[in-house]
Amino acid sequence: MRFYLDHAATSPLRPEAREAWLAATDVIGNASSTHGAGQDARRVLEESRERAAAALGCEPIEVVFTSGGTESINTALHGLWRSRGAGTDAVVLPDGEHHATMDTVAALAEDGADVRAVPLDPTGRIPVERFAVALSEGGAPAALATALAANNEVGTVNDSAGLAAAASEAGVPFHLDAVAAWGHVPLSFRSLRGDASPGAGLVAMTVAGHKLGAPVGIGALVVARTARLAPLLHGGAQQRGLRAGTQDVAGAAAFAVALELAEAERVAEAARLTGLRDRLISGIRTAVPRAELLGDPADRLPGNAHVLFPGAVGESLLFLLDMGGIAASTGSACQAGVAEPSHVVLALGRSEQEARSVLRFSLGRTSTLADVDAVLAVIADAYARASGSRSALRAAD
Repeated sequence: MRFYLDHAATSPLRPEAREAWLAATDVIGNASSTHGAGQDARRVLEESRERAAAALGCEPIEVVFTSGGTESINTALHGLWRSRGAGTDAVVLPDGEHHATMDTVAALAEDGADVRAVPLDPTGRIPVERFAVALSEGGAPAALATALAANNEVGTVNDSAGLAAAASEAGVPFHLDAVAAWGHVPLSFRSLRGDASPGAGLVAMTVAGHKLGAPVGIGALVVARTARLAPLLHGGAQQRGLRAGTQDVAGAAAFAVALELAEAERVAEAARLTGLRDRLISGIRTAVPRAELLGDPADRLPGNAHVLFPGAVGESLLFLLDMGGIAASTGSACQAGVAEPSHVVLALGRSEQEARSVLRFSLGRTSTLADVDAVLAVIADAYARASGSRSALRAAD
């Protein structure tokens, strides 16, 4: 029997999303075609866009369907960078961001971007006051800023409203990566944008479908009507010209359903997952007294438990748990298979050894008490065995 505690990597497909996807695949036609078949596909697509917009708290025209979080982040950051005003070359990048953001900003740096880092506090939160200082460092406003709504590894929830307000005050366009947070904490694009001036404050927000129970390969970038954004892909005028290419009608239909369900369930699910998470954390601490919860102890994603196991190698723990049918992770799935310390844990001020000794357990819609108890039944033995690999850890250092 398998016990899945890696919902932060991807969440199981919702039956309702599967049904919506299958129904939409029966609609034949390219949504950009002018004949009847094409217009049938267009109706499904635009109805899905309207439903997605209602869930995301934005206008339908502001929803740009993409292939997922990574494309959305690249589209936002490259697009804002290439649309910047003269003399504004700085990019505000908090420490501990997702690699999709970090690697995109690294590419911008090769093109001349001046990266302004924002250190995290010891819980993994982006301090709004430090973020605000970086936005106008040296008296010059940045070209753009980006930040996670919640850290995808340690689970700490950021003050998205405060970050957006600081960007608005500084006149800097701001991208919010809501991939890890959306559906778990209250997030509305319209509310976060507020009365920001055109082209400043929150102008883009990223969401990925497979984190919410939609199929892999569909996501969205919410782009404010007034945002100036150069397209990443060329070859057509679809979606305000911001994302060229034939649109995925079936994916959009499934995504809209997943968004609606995630938002409708959010409050009740947050309470349920918080209870399971707290039981997991308490049980781990009892079984392994040296274990330490990283991230904010209370203001964190409901299903996230990010634990430091001193003296053990995270990869060894992961292997031992997997042998027992338990799926967890050592960090972001985008870095899976890469034996390197967690850059997020390092950003908390922890040592490289500690950054190699962490596991992330993430609960979701299908999680049950049996999943939690399966971990608690084996974690003490797994830790004892993994601690024996400490010599290997020292050798790696």
